[in-house]
Amino acid sequence: MATTLRDVARHARVSVKTVSNVINDHPHVSDDVRRRVREAVGALGYRPNLAARTLRTGRTGLLALVVPDVEAPGLHGLAREVVRAASGQGFRVVVEHLAPETDRPALPAHSGAPPGVDAVLLGADTVPPGLIDAHLGTGTPLVLLGESRDPRCDQVALDGARAAADATDHLLRTGRRRIAAIGARPDEATGPAQPRTLGYQRAVRRAGLDPPAGYLRATAQHRYEDGYRAARWLFTHEHLPDGVLCYSDRLAIGALRAAADAGLRVPADVAVIGFGDSEEGRYSRPSLTSVSVDPAFLARKAIALATARLDRPDAPPARITAPHTVLPRESTRPAR
Repeated sequence: MATTLRDVARHARVSVKTVSNVINDHPHVSDDVRRRVREAVGALGYRPNLAARTLRTGRTGLLALVVPDVEAPGLHGLAREVVRAASGQGFRVVVEHLAPETDRPALPAHSGAPPGVDAVLLGADTVPPGLIDAHLGTGTPLVLLGESRDPRCDQVALDGARAAADATDHLLRTGRRRIAAIGARPDEATGPAQPRTLGYQRAVRRAGLDPPAGYLRATAQHRYEDGYRAARWLFTHEHLPDGVLCYSDRLAIGALRAAADAGLRVPADVAVIGFGDSEEGRYSRPSLTSVSVDPAFLARKAIALATARLDRPDAPPARITAPHTVLPRESTRPAR
């Protein structure tokens, strides 16, 4: 027999109306009551009657999480936390893949994500041209989870410039002075720099350093092989870097392999740091220092923005900055 709102209310020792208010994320509910209701929802496995909700509110109770690569390290954790946070608000989630070579999103108006979703969460640091413009015309709320900014959209974002500067400062504190970076966009030579490039450049200049030409390496994508090729080039440079900032853990793991193939010791000869705190990085040899962002924080705030947008579609867009942490591991032990 299916669990009902009355069952949840009895378990949480509150009224049915209070349970409904928590599930629909209404304000004026105390944190303690909200916590008890959500714990009761999880313990009893309550699932809202989506058909009834659709008739009553015009909503389907379905959210779409669109990511550029469903196999990328870290995205499994983000998807898991989004599903968990959405479930606590009475939503189901479908995860869709946005192919990097397309400028059309897998969003409701363009086939891919199921039609009739209440809102879309876009987890991409780089948004393909035209994607947001194409989506805004659908009228479905869109929340960005990435570093690309658009003043028309709600967003939960990492401050990429500050995070990259903190990662570079970490390398500087370990004694590195010839610091290269891998992961810039190919068009940065002619167009604006992405946040992580700006952060890297600010940090090295603040330290009074002037990196040699070629130390900023562009990559078409953030695959292992892209990191490997860029690092192999750096490790044949006449001014061998002693530190490498990689814009993702995948690039960094490729750089670790390139260092081994070049006969370099990490971290004795060169230190390597990544972004994403992936499981692969935690278990690589040496273990990878990385910039970490709490996926649970991203998920909770994104769901909150989506539900707030559903309740107040004309409210000004909101931007929330996610905190980050540099997690030191073996790949950046201080140089002797």
